[in-house]
Amino acid sequence: MKPTTLLTITAFLISLLIIWSLREILILFFASIIIAMALCTITGKLSDFLHIARWLSLSITLISIILISSLAIVLIIPQFASEFQELINQIPSAASKLWELSINTFFDFAEIIYKDNVPNLADRSLLTNKLSIVPDGATLANGVADSITKLINLASNVGIGILQILFITSVGIMITLQPNSYKEVAILLVPSYYRRRARTILSDCGNALSSWMIGVVLSSICVAILASIGLYFLGIKLVIANALIAGVLNIIPNVGPTISTIFPLSVALLDTPWKSLAVLGLYIVIQNIESYVITPSIMQKQVKLLPGLTITAQFIFTILFGPLGLLLAIPLAVVIQVFVKEIIINDILERN
Repeated sequence: MKPTTLLTITAFLISLLIIWSLREILILFFASIIIAMALCTITGKLSDFLHIARWLSLSITLISIILISSLAIVLIIPQFASEFQELINQIPSAASKLWELSINTFFDFAEIIYKDNVPNLADRSLLTNKLSIVPDGATLANGVADSITKLINLASNVGIGILQILFITSVGIMITLQPNSYKEVAILLVPSYYRRRARTILSDCGNALSSWMIGVVLSSICVAILASIGLYFLGIKLVIANALIAGVLNIIPNVGPTISTIFPLSVALLDTPWKSLAVLGLYIVIQNIESYVITPSIMQKQVKLLPGLTITAQFIFTILFGPLGLLLAIPLAVVIQVFVKEIIINDILERN
């Protein structure tokens, strides 16, 4: 092996190690790019629509975001927080009721099959209570100590999360102020003979991310509206909290809609058991409308991702980057797909 080849391989491996050690910073920086792309997209659309300068359009965008956020904090967040707290408090009761309903259903089927050899209602209640776990004093004390430790860790994680949000927002706004300058810095890292092609690829990535963001926002709004209408007509309590949860978690494909179903199911189960089946049917209908009607209509120019690749991306990036990786798995997959298509397939494999 030539010394130059060995040196190249060594430099490549060292670069990979450096990138791996900085992966948490890199994922935060990618989140900042997502924020910057969202702001640039809104700014560009507003500038073209009103025929105004970009700096004025950006100022209007930032002021509008601040005003909307302030109104949400004052009007929506308190109502959502109270309903969400009540929602969380009802989940253990719903789980207990579901367990009791499952026991009774099991005995009802057993009674049809075995008839006289099935416990009566009193024995069923006794069996249900025996299957419940009642902690003793020592277990309870250990549980309290563990809860305090977890509370301290939670406070620490919340502080770190706030710092990360500030970092992502600040860097995103800085990139939005001078997007072309940051783009040129990235292009300077590419060999000179490939820079023109790199500009085209970065533009394709930007267009793909913009299409994805517009589609996801509109899709999430539609899901939240459909969920609120459906839950209202079914008479389910805590409509605002459940609708907002459905809209926000819709950003995470596959996993998000499944998690969002748990909350209204818990509320419906405590009210009337048949309503839980109605809520499950409602959410299945909403997700089918979102998948086959809403998304194809508003994401015509979006980069198409196969469902298998979507789940694989979510799994891999969650392992590598944690919860933030799950949230950013789809935009990361969109960017990677553009790079693979343009660089590996078009420029390497299909080059004449």
